[in-house]
Amino acid sequence: MEVQVAPLRAWDDFFPGSDRFALPDLKDISKWNNRVVSNLLYYQTNYLMVAAALVSIVGFLSPLNMLIGGTVVVLVFLGFVWMSHNKDILRKMKKQYPTTFVIAIMLSSYFLISYLGDVMVFMFGITLPLLLMFVHASLRLRNIQNKLQNKMEGIGLKKTPMGFILDALEQQEDSINKLADYISKVKE
Repeated sequence: MEVQVAPLRAWDDFFPGSDRFALPDLKDISKWNNRVVSNLLYYQTNYLMVAAALVSIVGFLSPLNMLIGGTVVVLVFLGFVWMSHNKDILRKMKKQYPTTFVIAIMLSSYFLISYLGDVMVFMFGITLPLLLMFVHASLRLRNIQNKLQNKMEGIGLKKTPMGFILDALEQQEDSINKLADYISKVKE
């Protein structure tokens, strides 16, 4: 399947005044998770631009440590995803508690990086962009265009890099994935 890059959303849509932001309902975790996943898919290119700017600044100040930190985080992420596909207990944890799964990845990365090198590079170059993405995705209210775009992503009409990451974290809807499988079989 061909990977498509999502369009860069207008900055006034990405970060307008406070009228488009609200605290999530902390009592309804599934609704909050849905908001985060939807916003991650919809604003993924904007998030990439912000993260790239922060990584570039930190990478310019400490290139070797940033390279080591990025490599460690990617390897730990891939290791956790591989283990979760081979161990049922990790698969269940990843599906039911995605935030805990990501925190476990980040803590494991933190301890490895603290053993190998500069922790501040990890904090500002890797953790800060992820934290900013999560906070924005949690607080940003969705609009009609956001919901429509996510449905297209969900049924397999469009596959983006964030869609692959969310699939690896098993955060796509099961019923939508079944529909996407059915559509791909019909196309063949």
